[in-house]
Amino acid sequence: MAGSVPCRVVVCRDCCCGSPKVTGVDHAAQTARLEAAVPLRISDCLDVCDQANVIVVQPSATGRAAGGRPVWLGLVNDPEATEDIITWVRSGGPGVAPLPEILGLYAFTPPGRTANP
Repeated sequence: MAGSVPCRVVVCRDCCCGSPKVTGVDHAAQTARLEAAVPLRISDCLDVCDQANVIVVQPSATGRAAGGRPVWLGLVNDPEATEDIITWVRSGGPGVAPLPEILGLYAFTPPGRTANP
């Protein structure tokens, strides 16, 4: 899949995520880095403020057909985690490339949803 980005990233930027409430993070730089590297959508509050900053990686059509489901990542508050997300998305993301172990530390199931299989 070289040269293509097969899935989309949603970044929460509302009440807590992307705000001074999460200290020590350059939110604008994180958003700009994601926007420069992958298809990005900015969302209003995703209602999991205790996990700020929240990023959701949505599978491509190919990934979804292979059983991939959106992966919710919380507490994404350092540039290395952002780069790990970009690398995973570029390698195919959910349903195409396995979730890297390091990103597994950030993964969570939001309230009202079932865990990814």
